[in-house]
Order: sequence, then structure tokens, then C-alpha cells
Amino acid sequence: MKFRPLHDRVVVRRIEEDERTRGGIIIPDTAKEKPQEGEIVSVGPGAPDEKGHVQPLDVKPGDRVLFGKWSGTEVKIDGEDVLIMKESDILGVLEGAAAKSTKKKAA
Repeated sequence: MKFRPLHDRVVVRRIEEDERTRGGIIIPDTAKEKPQEGEIVSVGPGAPDEKGHVQPLDVKPGDRVLFGKWSGTEVKIDGEDVLIMKESDILGVLEGAAAKSTKKKAA
């Protein structure tokens, strides 16, 4: 991706949830809500504090995060739909979730 966010902004790729329920029922696209879970693609350098020192962000590329339902701005970069949001819009990091997703991809 050829995009670098500024200050305390991050680029997040939504992680699509499974299209089936536990009972095997397929959920149509029109009935699905947009996922509130995503993977950090890129982060900015950080926001300056009162003294002008740049405070680095707590998240890094590859982290799986939860964010608010209406957080961020949806944009298309290099043909991919992503969200650009401030770090403060992120509710939290899912610990250990990145390792699980990479194991599934390798299998």
C-alpha cells in the first residue's frame, strides 16, 4: 500500500466475519452489519504533545483491533476498501488474535 497516514491516524482493514451462523444458516449481505474488528495496515508517526515531542502510537501494523461502529472514514486505496481513523477511535487491541489469524492463513 502506498499510503502513509499523518500524525495519530491509522489505516485499518476490516476483517469480515463468517457468513454462516453456528447452526449453518448463511447470512445474506443485506442483513449483515459491518464488522467492528479490523487489522492495522499502517500507522502514522504519532501526535505531538504540548512540548512538541512526538508521542508514538500504541498500535502497530498487524494488530487486530476493535473500533466503534461509526468510527473512521471509508476510503478506497489501491482498489482496497479501508478505514482511516484516529488512534483514539480504537477501543482496544485483541491480544493473541494476530497469531491465530496467521496460523489459519499458513494452513
